[in-house]
Amino acid sequence: MIFGRVKPLDAILATARKKSLPRTLGAFQLTLFGIGCVIGTGIFVLTAAGAQKAGPGLMLAFVVAGAVCVVAALCYAEIASMIPVAGSAYTYTYSVMGELLAWTVGWALILEYAVAASAVSVGWSGYFVNTILYESMGIQLPTYLSAGPLALGGAEGGLINLPAVVIALLVTWLLMIGTTESARVNAVLVTIKITALTAFIALTIPRAEAANFSPFLPAGVFGGFGSGVGLVGAAATIFFAYVGFDAVSTAAEETKNPQRNVPIGLIGSLAICTVFYMLVAAGAVGTIGGQPIMGDTGPLTVGTPELARQCAMPQYADALVCSNEALAHVLRTIGFGTVGNMLGYAAFLALPSVILILLFGQTRIFFVMSRDGLLPEVLSNVHPKWKTPHVVTAITGTVVAFAAAFLPVGQLADIANAGTLYAFTMVAVAVWLLRRRDPKRERPFKVPALWLVAPLTIGGCLFLFFNLPAAAMLVLPAWGAIGLVIYFLYGYRSSHVGKGIIELHEDDPEAMPAMGITPPADPKA
Repeated sequence: MIFGRVKPLDAILATARKKSLPRTLGAFQLTLFGIGCVIGTGIFVLTAAGAQKAGPGLMLAFVVAGAVCVVAALCYAEIASMIPVAGSAYTYTYSVMGELLAWTVGWALILEYAVAASAVSVGWSGYFVNTILYESMGIQLPTYLSAGPLALGGAEGGLINLPAVVIALLVTWLLMIGTTESARVNAVLVTIKITALTAFIALTIPRAEAANFSPFLPAGVFGGFGSGVGLVGAAATIFFAYVGFDAVSTAAEETKNPQRNVPIGLIGSLAICTVFYMLVAAGAVGTIGGQPIMGDTGPLTVGTPELARQCAMPQYADALVCSNEALAHVLRTIGFGTVGNMLGYAAFLALPSVILILLFGQTRIFFVMSRDGLLPEVLSNVHPKWKTPHVVTAITGTVVAFAAAFLPVGQLADIANAGTLYAFTMVAVAVWLLRRRDPKRERPFKVPALWLVAPLTIGGCLFLFFNLPAAAMLVLPAWGAIGLVIYFLYGYRSSHVGKGIIELHEDDPEAMPAMGITPPADPKA
């Protein structure tokens, strides 16, 4: 039976010991990884889009989205400390609810990471082409090399987004040569981001004016089902700005002392990012205002020609909602042009770290799904020198680069959120069920009041999902259907659990007792 294919926790841990990745990451590096992914696209790119949906209520949208992430992080922290292996929500679901649901979760995470990494690659390309090449050097890259043929808004003459391809492939190479190396680079980039945002907060908060926060919720709390506007619609989009803390749990198998360090990395990175988001939003809205441009039925939809025409009018030249580089624009508007340009450079340097973590998370999920036999086992090969899953890293990076080169990315944040929210929901269910089924198992980190936290996580994720734009909601079931076809054509028949195979080292004295197996006698005895 499909739903009977549950992989025991002891088997998961024993398999991880047999074919594991080297443990090189500590709590500090994990926290930096989380910050590296969370603080990036959301705060540098989505601030204007969020303001167009909710107005000054953008601040409250960060709170709503962050609150859902807090309870989800608690669930992640408990189960990640219990199951310190690669695979994140996929592995957790496999151990509690079975193979079929685990496959759907892993497939949803692939959607999340791939779409997001492609989107951020294109976002980086925009900074590179406009800020670095044009503004700083006076070089204008031809449209056919700087935009894909399907770019949102129809970039006439677009052929390939070459800078996006280059950055995606460079980050892929960095991950292939080793986790430690990529973590060190990420630490430098995180420092740049934190410095830039701290400077922004210091310059804007003292100049904030109360009048700029009124009306606080011009579009109301709910914009209507499928509209994606209003406070909750903005929160559903802004949720993308928090995505990344779950990538910390995908690195659990490469973490020293995961029972201690994974919870620290998860909750620490989320807490730091939440504080920054609130202060940055307050500074941006408080200085130049954040009122959306309204149409006949409410705020104009982000990414539409109608909004673009309005933003081209002189009266909206300084509007926050019309800026493609919101934070740098705010600083220029209030008279800090030089600092604003420097912040733009910081964003240019910061976005590659987001791509790095997204690719890191996806390749590790591919790695563990391959190790379970649901995908070809060649994907779980570890390079003899670099000690990384080089095959799947190369494949993933190539696909992301291809998508960034040719595909539209305007509304991909909402699409990525759909897969993420599903995965978070399943993690909360898994923690809840595991607490009831196996209450005596050691839990280095235990969620307080799980009877309340788990339902809040499930309800919060569903609440945000049903406030996404209708098109984004439809992508998840369509993507899931494709995944089920692949599962039944390959994974169902090749699954190790389905074949009754439990991977163990024959001479592993630690793994076999964990499975209740007595090790063979020492031949030298």
